[in-house]
Amino acid sequence: MAKVVDYKNAGVDVNEGYKAVDKYKVQSQRARIPGQLTELGAFNGMFAIPKGMKNPIMVSGTDGVGTKLDIAFQMKKYDTVGIDCVAMSVNDILCSGVQTNFFLDYIACGKLDSRVAGELVKGVTDGCLETGCALLGGETAEMPGFYDDGKYDLAGFGVGVVDKADVIDGKKIKEGDVLIGLSSTGPHSNGYSLIRKLVKNFNEKVKIGGKEKKIGDVLLTPTRIYVKPVMEVIKKFPGSIHGMVHVTGGGFYENLPRMYQHASEGKKQLCSMIKKDSWKVPEIFDILVKKGADPKRMFNTFNMGIGLVLAVSKKDAEAILKMFNKNAKKYHKAGIEDMVAYEIGYVGHTDKVIKGDFKGSKEMTQFVD
Repeated sequence: MAKVVDYKNAGVDVNEGYKAVDKYKVQSQRARIPGQLTELGAFNGMFAIPKGMKNPIMVSGTDGVGTKLDIAFQMKKYDTVGIDCVAMSVNDILCSGVQTNFFLDYIACGKLDSRVAGELVKGVTDGCLETGCALLGGETAEMPGFYDDGKYDLAGFGVGVVDKADVIDGKKIKEGDVLIGLSSTGPHSNGYSLIRKLVKNFNEKVKIGGKEKKIGDVLLTPTRIYVKPVMEVIKKFPGSIHGMVHVTGGGFYENLPRMYQHASEGKKQLCSMIKKDSWKVPEIFDILVKKGADPKRMFNTFNMGIGLVLAVSKKDAEAILKMFNKNAKKYHKAGIEDMVAYEIGYVGHTDKVIKGDFKGSKEMTQFVD
C-alpha cells in the first residue's frame, strides 16, 4: 500500500497560509477607500465606478519588482519592495492622466513564511496609501520545488477609472512644449540584473549625501510614486499637461519616444530635446559606473535621476514647475529626499522627413547643450 501523503508532506502548509491571510486583512483595511465593495477574502474584488462621469473608461497597468527582490532576500529586508510593486503599475497608469482606484497583488514562493509575506504585503499597502487606491485583493501561491525556499516573486496590477474626455494621450503635444522632469529616488526597479553583476557585497559601505550607508539599503530605496503630486497639478492646470512618460526599463531612449504620436509620411517626427546637466543625478549612478557600468549606456538602462517626464504647455510651464517644488514637502517620506521638479528640455523635431515607417528611438531623444 502506498504511503499516505497529505498537502503538508507535499510542501504546502495551509496553516501558514491562514496566518498570512490574517496579516493581509489587517493591511487591506489600512488602504480601504470609498467605492470598495468587498472585503479581502472574497473570491473577487468589487469597486464602484465613481459618480459623475459621462463616459467612464478603465485604464490598467501591471508589473513586477524583478531582480531587485534578490537584494531584499539577501538583506532580509522585505517591507519596501511592495512599494515598488505598486509604484511600477500606478506610475504607468498615471501616464494617461489617471488616478489608480484599486490594486491587486500576486505573491509566489516555494515555502511560505507568513512573517515575510506579511512584510511584503505591508509594503504593498504602504504603496496603495501613498497612491490613494484600495488594496482590493490578491493571491498567494506556494509552489514547493518550483521556487527555491526563501525566494519570493511579487507582481501586481492596478485599475483606474477616468472620464474619456480627461485622458492624456499625447495628441496635444506640440513643438515648443516644455519638458519637466520629476526626480527619482535612484534606480527605482530597473536595471537590477546589471546592478547584481556589478555589486558583489550588498553590505559594502558607500558614501551617499556625505553619510556612510550599506549599498544594499541604498539600492532598496523604493520607487517614487508620482500619482498625488501629478494629479494635483492636472487638477490645477487642466489641459496643460499634454503627455507623460514613466522612465522605467530602457531608460530615456526607450521610454521618452513612447509619449509621441508617430508622424505621418512627409512630416517631421516630434522628439525630446534634453538639456545636458539640467538636473541632479543621484550619487548611486556614479558608484555603479565606478564599479564597471558602461558610462555610454547609462541612459539606455537607467532613469538617471528622472523618474517621470511631463510635456506641458509653454505658457504654464513655469507655474507648474513652481507648484511641484512648492508641494514637495507635502509628500515627504522619512529617509528619502523630497521630489524635485526640473525643466529638463523641450519638444523639438527630428531633422528627418518621415518616409514610411520611422524606427529611430535614439533620434527621438537628443541631448543638447
